Amino acid sequence: MYIAMNRFRIVRGEEQAFEEVWRSRETHLAEVAGFRDFKLLRGPEREDHTLYASHTEWDSEAAFLDWTRSEAFRLAHRNAGDNRPLYLGHPEFEGFAVVLASTD
Repeated sequence: MYIAMNRFRIVRGEEQAFEEVWRSRETHLAEVAGFRDFKLLRGPEREDHTLYASHTEWDSEAAFLDWTRSEAFRLAHRNAGDNRPLYLGHPEFEGFAVVLASTD
């Protein structure tokens, strides 16, 4: 399994607008081979931003990379630039190969 995460630093006071962007967007993930799960995580608040992370689970890193080159990816991200005022800087990507998992 592979986990892909993006960290977002969202301007304080813009949290609801950021969350609404994610609630209302069409991700096209359900139609992508190898996709397992998505979560949007809200983290700690800092003086100038609130930390968020998108968390997706994939069958493999190859499945994730295939998605990043797909039409579904382009459709899901086509309006991403419209929301730049919500962000402090660019999202920070982190990819992880799962080496141990437990359902307990």
